[in-house]
Amino acid sequence: MYAIVAGGGKVGANVTRSLLTMGHEVTLVEQRRDRFEQLEAELGPVVIVGDATEMHILERAGIARPPDLVLAVTGDDEDNIVIAQIAQDGYHVQKVIARVNDPRNQDHFDLLGVTRTLCATSGLLGLVEHEVPEHGLVKLLELRREGLQLVELQVPPEAPAAGKRVAGLSLPEGVRLVSLTRNGVAEVASPDTVIRPGDQVIAILKPGLEDQLRKTLVG
Repeated sequence: MYAIVAGGGKVGANVTRSLLTMGHEVTLVEQRRDRFEQLEAELGPVVIVGDATEMHILERAGIARPPDLVLAVTGDDEDNIVIAQIAQDGYHVQKVIARVNDPRNQDHFDLLGVTRTLCATSGLLGLVEHEVPEHGLVKLLELRREGLQLVELQVPPEAPAAGKRVAGLSLPEGVRLVSLTRNGVAEVASPDTVIRPGDQVIAILKPGLEDQLRKTLVG
């Protein structure tokens, strides 16, 4: 696999080291001269200096080949959006992943068609939410390209869904129960599955239907 990594900070440098260790071909682009010199001394000619938002720098990195993967992981969200758009729209790179530094900028990535994103802050908040869920609902995974998300809920004893079959629940359109875990044992949810207090239910749904799902299962 050939990958271009834009941004030689801690994230980009560590990803590059890992990809090289796995035997992949990588070009790392770093704009800051001092950081470039340190990385070049360590990693050799796989590191080039320049602004990865400029097309001629990306062409030096080999984006016209095109690469199998482009990672835009600079510390600037605007730069990451530009790099990702150039790779996707200008050179038709099939796999482009962008780092989101500030989760408040996620909508900008989505609006501009950069759908494969990673945000450390959102990931950490997701872990916190999993340990201390708000109103019983935990967001496990967001599938932005598909317009879906995976969520988990725990059914309390007084829940309106307790004791009911899945087929008997008034689930809104756009919501499907996927599985439930009871006493540490998971099973696929079927129409005849009976929801019991304490069950951990995983559902897939369209964004915006969380409150309706919560009302139906938890109350």
